[in-house]
Amino acid sequence: MARLTPRPVPWRALVLTVAALYFLVPLAASVVFTVDVPGRGLDLDAYARILGTEGFLPSLLLSLELAAATIAVVLLLMVPATVALRLTAPRLRPVVEVVCSLPLVVPPIAFVAGIGTVLKWGPEHLSRTPLFQTFVAVQNPDFPFVLVLAYAVMALPFVYRALDAGLRAVDVRTLVEAARSCGASLPHALLRAVLPNLRGALLNAAFLTLALVLGEFTTAQLLGFRPFAVWIVNTSGSDAQMSVAVSVMSLLVTWLLLLALAGLGGRRTPSSTTDRK
Repeated sequence: MARLTPRPVPWRALVLTVAALYFLVPLAASVVFTVDVPGRGLDLDAYARILGTEGFLPSLLLSLELAAATIAVVLLLMVPATVALRLTAPRLRPVVEVVCSLPLVVPPIAFVAGIGTVLKWGPEHLSRTPLFQTFVAVQNPDFPFVLVLAYAVMALPFVYRALDAGLRAVDVRTLVEAARSCGASLPHALLRAVLPNLRGALLNAAFLTLALVLGEFTTAQLLGFRPFAVWIVNTSGSDAQMSVAVSVMSLLVTWLLLLALAGLGGRRTPSSTTDRK
């Protein structure tokens, strides 16, 4: 019996073409604007000035450090919580879902205002307690851990959705019971049996968190810190060509980091297989 070959759908190619033009044409126009200087032709001076501008490398490194710390914090918080919901408390899933969705409802200005009020209240009322040094440490300009805490809260909706989608595709209970029946402890079962099957979900959560941290401006600006997004806005100034060049470079840096993260996540350890006859 002959197999039925699927018919090509012409509108798919049309939709992909329109989407590609929608994203690539403005980007190409921005690149041309930054390198095409009237009277001189192609010139990369705008990008050279970015690399030589004060604060470029420190702000980028600070954002990368904040992103790495935020990814670690939010995954350490959400992975055990979502797995526990699947194993022991599935009835609490709607409650956790609502709580994790709250950062989408609270305006960023109100969120930052609350953080600023707490940071001002702490040193004034806890100056004679050991917690005073904690409030000072989390606001260290070299590594403001308060931004990590804020970004972790802001990333909760995206991380929860990514992990929940990954857990829906995995029979967590069966994996854990099989590992426990082989003598593994519960932490060992989660580490060796569950997490490898959540590789895609963990990678998606890391993607979304990295993009959020690199592009977040309001929280860092209002709290007085200067990561990469704040540096971009403060540096662009009134120079239109340099402003567009900074935006293009920030987009390229984000893409390169996401590609690097995807490359690291896509590597698989080689395994030997045997053919049974």
